[in-house]
Amino acid sequence: MNWDDDTDTAPGPPPAPLTADGRIVGASADGEDQAVEAALRPKSLGEFVGQERVREQLDLVLTAARARGATADHVLLSGAPGLGKTTLSMIIAAEMQAPIRITSGPAIQHAGDLAAILSSLHEGEVLFLDEIHRMSRPAEEMLYMAMEDFRVDVIVGKGPGATAIPLELPPFTLVGATTRAGLLPPPLRDRFGFTAHMEFYDPAELERVIHRSAQLLDLEIETAGAAEIAGRSRGTPRIANRLLRRVRDYAQVKADGVITREVAGAALRVYEVDDRGLDRLDRAVLQALLKLFGGGPVGLSTLAVAVGEERETVEEVAEPFLVREGLLARTPRGRVATPAAWAHLGLTPPQQAPGQAPGAVGRPGLFGV
Repeated sequence: MNWDDDTDTAPGPPPAPLTADGRIVGASADGEDQAVEAALRPKSLGEFVGQERVREQLDLVLTAARARGATADHVLLSGAPGLGKTTLSMIIAAEMQAPIRITSGPAIQHAGDLAAILSSLHEGEVLFLDEIHRMSRPAEEMLYMAMEDFRVDVIVGKGPGATAIPLELPPFTLVGATTRAGLLPPPLRDRFGFTAHMEFYDPAELERVIHRSAQLLDLEIETAGAAEIAGRSRGTPRIANRLLRRVRDYAQVKADGVITREVAGAALRVYEVDDRGLDRLDRAVLQALLKLFGGGPVGLSTLAVAVGEERETVEEVAEPFLVREGLLARTPRGRVATPAAWAHLGLTPPQQAPGQAPGAVGRPGLFGV
């Protein structure tokens, strides 16, 4: 049977709809996260946990700029949400003893919006531009000259009588953050003096993040409890801090307030986060792929219908982590489950499961054993 995106539907009635909004393992920050993060954020590079290579390189850039008495080079930070890009921008301002102005690409839809921000900057000030890849093209082109020559041309009037008035800007440091560095045009990328890519954290680094946050929140947590939370945090400090708060609630209500491995495990089972960090949406995608379609290949739209979600939700919310964990693969014919997915859900793959040669049960295939 051909599971084509345009012609097929999932067999049988779809499961109850799942929503991606408010996921406990989501990397985006809501109002509560932003408020808590403000209290937990490190204030200096020395306090910042993880990203050793980026911290070392950035320390050299900032130390050299201070020694010269000059503003630091423009900095571009890329990486997945929740890894610390905003925190690093604030640390850059603190290390340079300069104020910081925070805005975002979607908020700058016209060149005039950017000109108003740039013209109000003071010398040495840090301008943090989040999601810089979503800035409008006219504003982007104005930013080229501002970054390189500290000057912008303000257009006065319209039509043949329009006049360009040059406006000199004080030296400033632009810190751009993006989750999709590939969408930045080369002329903009080339104007950043320092570019850093934020990597996902390993469990040991997340344990340090959790212990630090627990200390700031005045929580009693055992090493095994921190390790249990770190292992389910999907390599992201923001998720680790969110899980820590939910485990804290459970420990206060159901236990004696001390976060042990058993308490952390029981709390995260309540919130449906398994030992690999998969939540209900992730498991629904895998279960549909394995039980309804025999491991695939299956088209994305068909898979989305099977879990009662929008295509974009499955592709942008669930898939990235499943692919990174080696549980799902994207192929030209559709989505395919790997042997690790069958093992994680405790299911036995069919004799000719994707990734295995016909009749080669138990033998290495495309994705290994």
